[in-house]
Amino acid sequence: MTEKPLEDLSFEEAIKKLEITIEKLEKEELTLEETLQNFQEGMKLTQHCKRILGQAEEKVELLLEDGTTVEFSTENDLA
Repeated sequence: MTEKPLEDLSFEEAIKKLEITIEKLEKEELTLEETLQNFQEGMKLTQHCKRILGQAEEKVELLLEDGTTVEFSTENDLA
């Protein structure tokens, strides 16, 4: 099975991958190179999650400002 590109991951998928990456860093005996690769992957996932949360926060703020409704999606298209 082919992995989804980072930008196509939902918030939940990215969090799950981040949890797995953290577990690897905490439990496995990794080489320095593997540790750096996992750390870099974790940082990318963290930034992706922050971006999604920021977009959701902006939508909530808009709702609170003008009282209109915005259709929310359960997928990764909060942009």
